[in-house]
Amino acid sequence: MRWPLIVLMLSPLVVLPGWAIAEQDKIDMRRVELGQLLFYDPILSGNQEVSCATCHHPRFATGDGVSLSLGDGATGLGLDRVADPDNPPEQRIPRNAPALFNLGEPEFEVMFHDGRLEADASLPGGIRTPLGESMTEGFDSVLSAQAMFPVLSGDEMAGHYSENAISQAVRMGHLSLPGGAWDQIADRVAGVPAYREQFDAVLGEGVPIAFTDIANVIADFIRFEFRADESPYDRHLAGEEVMSDAQQRGMELFYGDAGCGVCHAGRFQTDHAFHAIAMPQIGPGKAARFESHARDEGRMRVTGAPSDAYAFRTPSLRNVAQTGPYGHAGAYATLEAVVRHHLDPIGGLYGYDRSQAILPDLEGAEDWRILDDPNELAAIAHANTLEPVSLSDAQVADILAFLEALSDPVSLDGRLGVPESVPSGLAVDR
Repeated sequence: MRWPLIVLMLSPLVVLPGWAIAEQDKIDMRRVELGQLLFYDPILSGNQEVSCATCHHPRFATGDGVSLSLGDGATGLGLDRVADPDNPPEQRIPRNAPALFNLGEPEFEVMFHDGRLEADASLPGGIRTPLGESMTEGFDSVLSAQAMFPVLSGDEMAGHYSENAISQAVRMGHLSLPGGAWDQIADRVAGVPAYREQFDAVLGEGVPIAFTDIANVIADFIRFEFRADESPYDRHLAGEEVMSDAQQRGMELFYGDAGCGVCHAGRFQTDHAFHAIAMPQIGPGKAARFESHARDEGRMRVTGAPSDAYAFRTPSLRNVAQTGPYGHAGAYATLEAVVRHHLDPIGGLYGYDRSQAILPDLEGAEDWRILDDPNELAAIAHANTLEPVSLSDAQVADILAFLEALSDPVSLDGRLGVPESVPSGLAVDR
């Protein structure tokens, strides 16, 4: 059921129908509405031209509809996003923009394709991040910490080297230091009277706005807006709806002979683990600025363990029919293509159809370096751990029908939607 916005506004604290009445499910709508505005406001980016929604827009099921995004230095959304000829992006964002559905659920303790941000109770702030000791306390969850990492990326939101004060601070490594990038962003937000007023309501009048406060309300918004648990599959499990014959056959295959449910396990179809399945690598790869390669070795860049080479986090499959392109580099445009890759990973790697890649134009981009290098392909293939599975075309069609049954229309539309405007007065991506 979709509840009218007026119902949600009756009280600052609401509990949505169907949600367990637990402490974590008491939603402060003042925080959610504030997070919504900040999510769509480019004020958080160095040049004030890119918002969180630029790469995570409901129009594209909380992604951006392309294999690899163009961040700072481009305008528009999705395939209509074009590079600024006078100040183009230095490169494509190396990995596909992942969907945001259900990331606020407690079981989601690992973020990003390589899991470089994850809950760790042994650390003072309870979160392990690449920032190490530079990471400050104050984030409510791994989701709130994750929500702020794109603003620290030059390719995504911070901007080119030294072209603005925030990008300069980021490139110098001045993040959480006094006067660093985090403080500068928080000061920007605090300088907008409407934001100051709304933070007064949730923090207390005059309480300084910290970078972590911004992250926390954005996480509250994501958790509320994009919770996806009212699909035909959910209603089937609750005995409220009967799935079609094809969907039921697909579910039986998915959790049976096809073996999909081994990794895509649990309520949200993910084991939150990392697996190497010979996914094709396109684009610039994941490399430091001083490195010249174009490979993306996935989890191994976090752990250093050779056994983690080319392993990536198992994505949740909620709304998967709408969240393409698929794979850590967005190599597959269609759901059928990525399902068929899982049936024969090494064959899929070597037989990859490059027309599956959806890439906005970027002059000088070398998108096929890995696929053109036999040694790189062999390394990806060697790391594969997924055994081939033989399915008929009819069985594949049934699995696709089941995956369609994981779509939740309310979460796809968004409960609050895109705001007409934001307090900064900057343009909102629609």
